[in-house]
Amino acid sequence: MTKHTVLFFLLVSIAACAPLTEVSRPAAAPKVILIVGDGMDDQQITMGRNYLHGNAGRLVMDDMPYRGASQVRTVSEDDPRTPIYVGDSASGGTALATGAITSVGRIGTTANTDEDVVNIMELAQAAGLRTGIATTSTVVNATPAAFLTHVGSRYCTVPRMMVFEDEQFPQDSSDCSDDYIANGGPGSIAEQLAVSNIDILLGGGSRAFDEFIEGSETTSILQLAQQNEFRIARNLDDVAGVPATDKILGLFSPGTMPVRSRGTDGRKAEFIERDENGVVWPEPFACEDNPEFTNTPTLAGMTRSALAHLGEDNGFMLMIESASIDKEAHDWRPCGSIGEVGQLDEALQVALDYAVIHPETLILVTADHGHGAHITPQIADLALQGFATPGRFARVLTPEGGVMGINYATTDSPHWEEHSGVQVPVYASGPGVTDLPNYLHQGDIFHIAAKHLGLGDSLTAN
Repeated sequence: MTKHTVLFFLLVSIAACAPLTEVSRPAAAPKVILIVGDGMDDQQITMGRNYLHGNAGRLVMDDMPYRGASQVRTVSEDDPRTPIYVGDSASGGTALATGAITSVGRIGTTANTDEDVVNIMELAQAAGLRTGIATTSTVVNATPAAFLTHVGSRYCTVPRMMVFEDEQFPQDSSDCSDDYIANGGPGSIAEQLAVSNIDILLGGGSRAFDEFIEGSETTSILQLAQQNEFRIARNLDDVAGVPATDKILGLFSPGTMPVRSRGTDGRKAEFIERDENGVVWPEPFACEDNPEFTNTPTLAGMTRSALAHLGEDNGFMLMIESASIDKEAHDWRPCGSIGEVGQLDEALQVALDYAVIHPETLILVTADHGHGAHITPQIADLALQGFATPGRFARVLTPEGGVMGINYATTDSPHWEEHSGVQVPVYASGPGVTDLPNYLHQGDIFHIAAKHLGLGDSLTAN
């Protein structure tokens, strides 16, 4: 078996897995909208609900007819029989996109053996369905990459990063030499996106497409995309009116798109100090509009544009990602995460409105992994005894007049907060969802979507 045999996992997953409940296929052209909140576990959802709608309020996702939980699955690179209990967006995205369980950092490839794994976008395209992705991250980031590309490391985004040693953070080093085009591989993530058959791809990351293709000092990856008949969009107005027969690559920022919200004057969680009187609690702060967000396309707007381009009469697979719930949590910014939960919920409303007119649409909402933020008392119960969290802490003033304590305590690093290994929620609406089991494994999302689109003979669990 060669390294780039994309049918590898499709056969293995069907043969080796036990059946779940069948999901009936509707008569109309089937459609799936998968909405991924990066790092969006129940803590992040509750933070968003408390701030945006109040402690007694409701998010759009709260009223979906199905609510379940998904176990995040990741394995050791050295021994794939050994579980790793905390994943990342690469392994989580690969599970959602392919059903395969892989190791941290891998994109659409198997742990240890480095075999390519067929993803749902490839299956959909082979079946004549349309495909799309909209994300607030760079389009070369791990989650969107997992739905379209195959590479040994999430950090192999452009040719010059295919073999890269990070001395400060060795875990971020990469060696994708087998994936060089010159070695018979598919190339970097950006190059693979540029030659893909996706109908619409929206997000940030224009900087990556300014890089040269492998072996050239004159041709950029953007030019490669244009040669592959992509229409380039720099804002949502550029997307409107593009014929459905044309492919669209929308690049709306150099890197990750700016977030909607931030703490007052950029405030974020900080370490708790002590003085001669004991614990000194951080001053509360509210959330405010992020001035850098001005003129940035919203996730709801990108969702609306993607749906319009994919069309009403076609079956399609659309993945929507609110990426910076995770990124802001890494940087101890609760208001940023809260705003991006809000963006996801607004995009979900667009999807639900679409599904009212197109009831053959299956909508799935989930996350790739959990994160380190936890809601804790805004003044610790043991404060009078001088105890407080050793981690970073924020006291967020909510619009309803409360103070929400948010604790980050996975590491004392000055660089970033860690993920957590918690199960993540799954919400769904559409044909057959009330018959789904309430506990899933992460790869089941792939099988549920594939079954609805008519891409597999049976719904299987890994």
